[in-house]
Amino acid sequence: MFDYGSNMMNGLQQRDTVGVADIAAAAERIAGEAVRTPLLASALLDERVGGRVLLKCECLQRTGSFKFRGAYNALASLDPDARGRGVVAVSSGNHAQGVAEAARIFGVPATVVMPEDAPAIKRDRARRSGATVIGYDRSREDRDAVAAAVLAQSGGVLIHPYNDPRVIAGQGTAGREIAAQCAGMGIVPDAVLVPCGGGGLGAGIGVAIRDAYPEATLTLVEPEAFDDYGRSLRAGQPIANTATSGSICDALLAPSPGTIGFALNVRNAARAVTVSDEAAMAAVAFAFRELKLSVEPGGAVGLAALLSGGVDGRDRTTVVVLSGGNVDEAVLREALSRPAI
Repeated sequence: MFDYGSNMMNGLQQRDTVGVADIAAAAERIAGEAVRTPLLASALLDERVGGRVLLKCECLQRTGSFKFRGAYNALASLDPDARGRGVVAVSSGNHAQGVAEAARIFGVPATVVMPEDAPAIKRDRARRSGATVIGYDRSREDRDAVAAAVLAQSGGVLIHPYNDPRVIAGQGTAGREIAAQCAGMGIVPDAVLVPCGGGGLGAGIGVAIRDAYPEATLTLVEPEAFDDYGRSLRAGQPIANTATSGSICDALLAPSPGTIGFALNVRNAARAVTVSDEAAMAAVAFAFRELKLSVEPGGAVGLAALLSGGVDGRDRTTVVVLSGGNVDEAVLREALSRPAI
């Protein structure tokens, strides 16, 4: 296993945790580059759920997912000399696009290690931003070993998709925006649902939400065959998944929780629920048909939890993060071919 901890700081003096001050600093760094995504309501969705639902539309974020926030904050935090040597990322696709685009903005080289079965749209858009894409077989190869070889050759800096405090702080800016948007509407959220792979998004959002709304519950939503976060929270320590593939929610197939985010999620009293691939695909179709939003399966799992009854939204206000919209056309067609909810 590659030692992320020693490389990701690259000599920087940085704590392996994230607080509200770190998120505020990240918000200043990404301002003008990241989109302040809307928090939308739907009367139809409210009626279906029996409560108020607010959708944080990170599917409308630059590069199509929340990942740009953390990637840009991480690159902006680097010493210019270190950044100039280039950056390396491991990713199923959305983090790759975020790092590639952030590197393009800073004018530095980027290499992204992506599984060969990643959606074509994600590979193509990482290349469009100028990154070198290195494929690997996620069922037979260790992506950490592939990344380590690239780093040894290039001398670049690893930008981990979720086990990096700079990345987590960047993702936390979405939670900071949710809190400000709710306050602007005079709304106090009862619950926040966040798609979960490695747990960095939930950790960052959790820090911001706990600060603003300490009574709100934080729920991490996973694919049912990749419930490492739920098992880890119950065990009190990170536990890995046994499988590396096998869910339509490609964005959420992290091997195990990141240690930094896990500690934050435990501190923030996060809970975890799972949804089936069928429920995720139904949520993709619902978002497209009824909300006029393009959301990928992994980005729609929070909505799926509400629509399927895995999370009870009746008589309460629930914020759902739609974390990504980079859905392959074939997957969208498949979702739309199924009977409507």
